[in-house]
Amino acid sequence: MALQLRPNKYAYRAIVLAGLAAVRLFRVPVLASGEEHLPDDQVVHGLDREVQPGRGAVVAVTHFGYLDFVFAQLVIWRRLRAHSRFLITRKHTGSAFVTAVCRLCDHVVVDRANGAPAYAEALAKLRRGEFLAVFPEGGVSRSWTVRPLRTGAARMAAETGAPVIPVAVWGGHRMLTRGRGGIRLRDVWRTPVRVHVGPLLRVAADEDVRAASERLRQALQEGIDRCIDSYPATPAPGAWWMPAHRGGGAITVAEQAAHDDRERESYKRTG
Repeated sequence: MALQLRPNKYAYRAIVLAGLAAVRLFRVPVLASGEEHLPDDQVVHGLDREVQPGRGAVVAVTHFGYLDFVFAQLVIWRRLRAHSRFLITRKHTGSAFVTAVCRLCDHVVVDRANGAPAYAEALAKLRRGEFLAVFPEGGVSRSWTVRPLRTGAARMAAETGAPVIPVAVWGGHRMLTRGRGGIRLRDVWRTPVRVHVGPLLRVAADEDVRAASERLRQALQEGIDRCIDSYPATPAPGAWWMPAHRGGGAITVAEQAAHDDRERESYKRTG
């Protein structure tokens, strides 16, 4: 009989502390700004944020690299001791280990073929007072600019009254991202990561969620621009990890859009 794991805050805390230890071990400077924008009405008892109705939030994180969630969570935990519950697609929980971690951390697993149960679970967590973390771009951007967003984050905020916390992460893609192979220790060692937390964004119940999503996209892009402007490493001309409009070697926004269109068509054909 398979072991039925239950959410465990101590396991989540251990995972966060292990992440902090890894950051220190590899001497990764995690340089945060805008932390004053995080909700200031949160209650922390001991080592944990107290979850209370009316104090939930949607944490919207940019998605340039596969480790962006680590740095977003570390910054929020460092300030509020909050354990964010991430929305994770089922295809990314294929291994028994990842599935176990998701259960222990009480993350929300989304089946794209039937997303309604996961959406209802996410709303319930927000109403209970949890921080619900999402990647509103829906996938990794390889233009290193914030892509047009899906409307889920805005919809959840509108339905629950929870604020949206825009979190921009820059530099994590230099360690591990799509199309660059696996993680290499030399890419992690002392590689700076900038994180910017933007002002809380509110979505009225009657606001058009597409307009709200565009407001969120602009807030996230402003955060990325702040991070790039203050990033403590000077890229070489044409550096692969810089956006094209800043002289980097990334694909352009137009090329990214065309690539996204092709992927959507392929997904429709193959499911």
